[in-house]
Amino acid sequence: MTIDAFPPLDELFVRRRFDRIGFSPLVATAYRALLRDAHRALDDASVPSDGRRVWIVPGRIEVLGKHVDYAGGRSLLCTVERGIVLVARRRDDRVAVLRDARRRETVSIAFDAPTRSALPWAVYPRTVLRRLIANFGSAVHGADIALASNLPPAAGVSSSSALTVGLTLAFSALSELAALPAWRTTMTDRAALAGYVGALENGTDFGQLAGERGVGTLGGAQDQTAILCSEPERLEMFRWAPVTYERSVPWLSEYAFVIGVSGVVAAKTGAAKERYNRAARTAHRLVDAWNLHGGARAHTPARTLREAFEASSDGPVTQVPSALLDAARAGADTEFTANHLIARIEQFFEETFVIVPRAADALANGDVPQFGALVDRSQGGAERALENQIAETVHLARYARDLGAHAASAFGAGFGGSVWAMVPANEAERFASRWRDRYVRTHASAAHRALFFVTRPSVPA
Repeated sequence: MTIDAFPPLDELFVRRRFDRIGFSPLVATAYRALLRDAHRALDDASVPSDGRRVWIVPGRIEVLGKHVDYAGGRSLLCTVERGIVLVARRRDDRVAVLRDARRRETVSIAFDAPTRSALPWAVYPRTVLRRLIANFGSAVHGADIALASNLPPAAGVSSSSALTVGLTLAFSALSELAALPAWRTTMTDRAALAGYVGALENGTDFGQLAGERGVGTLGGAQDQTAILCSEPERLEMFRWAPVTYERSVPWLSEYAFVIGVSGVVAAKTGAAKERYNRAARTAHRLVDAWNLHGGARAHTPARTLREAFEASSDGPVTQVPSALLDAARAGADTEFTANHLIARIEQFFEETFVIVPRAADALANGDVPQFGALVDRSQGGAERALENQIAETVHLARYARDLGAHAASAFGAGFGGSVWAMVPANEAERFASRWRDRYVRTHASAAHRALFFVTRPSVPA
């Protein structure tokens, strides 16, 4: 399927019968358990059952494309067979009440007199509502929402973006925002909606829709795009800033993903947020350096690092342009040294112009050894240049390869999180057990939070 083949948003593309989505029996059973919990949370709060609507929003795997979306690079993506379910009903007042059915936590947000909540996840509904109200005003209605999740939190599988996507879908549908001219002209397809939710999270403008504070991270729209635009049994290749669909390649049916959650929390709040944002600020510093020191062609400001590459090359980008390296050296300082900036340039070039497109070709051709070699290059680049790998994720990737995985890589923001491994589907459960045993022997302190599960590329929200 191409992005043009997705149903228009005004045809309610998210409406599918649960029994026709194509979930395996085990996955369907898990989601039904989440739905029961969410409905029960609303029942316990005496929320009427009529008018309830349901959304299923999966997590995602960043197969390749490490820290490139905010810089205009390329990524290869899919969703997982785990996610968040939201059961929601419109309210007649300007209050949103959100209940986490499994944690038994509640957040109440009054539109006209917002109060702070000590719950860490409260930042996401607050952010969604602030942005929707800023862009669509009094059309936004209150809601009772119950959510339940089987995604490991702060593990790199994008549980926070799944929540943000789900809340945006729920509030916009309950408020019938799709009937508004501003929505219709901006959210023209899934990719546009993904770009908007990405801007909602990072606080930037989106078309004529002005930005708000966001959640404080400087990410792009990669996670939201994977969640909204993936198709089952396929990997999707997108280019960023703006969200641009490039191609889709079939996942090889005889293989599965095994996800190894390190148990080291990959939060993007507090000090961890600053570490995450440093990787983004490095890319922005390189763009600023190109604009200041890149020569005559820099009179048109480069909006992304990819554009800086393309502006400094006379044809297809086949190597790191010397002009961009010179600009990096000229723009270095004590915070961003020349060595650091150049390593980041090289990592971005490899990921965007070499690894992602060639890996897509390798999968399309069934060349698993080539795919694995390219994934190893990507992991090596992250370890050298991104400053976001920790011993646990580095070791998980290496252990997976030692145990026979055809490819393995850390993914997500880093500073914790998870690693995916590509293994034969008929060996996946046994591999997961062996991988876990090997990891626990070395990293016993993280073992009680570690999680290993098998998945395949799954459906979108």
